[in-house]
Amino acid sequence: MHSPIETDAVIIGAGPVGLFQVFELGLLEIKAHVIDSLPEVGGQCIELYPDKPIYDIPAIPVCTGRELIGNLLKQIEPFKPQFHLNQEVSSLDKQTDGRFLIRTSQDQQFLTKVIFIAAGVGAFQPRTLNLDGIEAFVDKQVFYRVTNPQQFAGKRMVICGGGDSALDWALHFVDHAASVTLIHRRDEFKAAPQSVAKMRELCAAGKLQLIIGQIT
Repeated sequence: MHSPIETDAVIIGAGPVGLFQVFELGLLEIKAHVIDSLPEVGGQCIELYPDKPIYDIPAIPVCTGRELIGNLLKQIEPFKPQFHLNQEVSSLDKQTDGRFLIRTSQDQQFLTKVIFIAAGVGAFQPRTLNLDGIEAFVDKQVFYRVTNPQQFAGKRMVICGGGDSALDWALHFVDHAASVTLIHRRDEFKAAPQSVAKMRELCAAGKLQLIIGQIT
């Protein structure tokens, strides 16, 4: 096991909030180490929708997830944060001197005065299909994230889910794929109402197919 890294602050989560926290700490001349379960910086902005337009960032009319993370990384570059990726926090213990000892799934240890939790909904793990033999098709015909939308141009697509990511990609690919079928376990959606309304409009026009049910 590695010797503990002693630092003033540890940030759990390398998404937009975690990255901006690096900036805020840097203004106070506080160095930070950042831990994230994903293999790259950016959180869900990079993992789920790197090329999706985002409209709700203050003072920025529109940008993609990739552009947002790129700008945040440029903003914090002078503060030289250290990232510890592809690992999760496995334990947290308060020490007698008031500091915290953090251990990760890669046996990394941190001894820190302050912890900032910017983990969003928690360590992101895709909800995989529980089907025999499905592993052979992952990243070939079965994908749990979209990193290059152009690779699906002209393809017949099936998208499973009822949240923002599923509907956003379904609406996007209607104009780029040969066909798009959306599958969700029920006729109620967690996505933004505007996206749900647009999806139903496209279904009525025959441009998108909706199937209610589960893949078994």
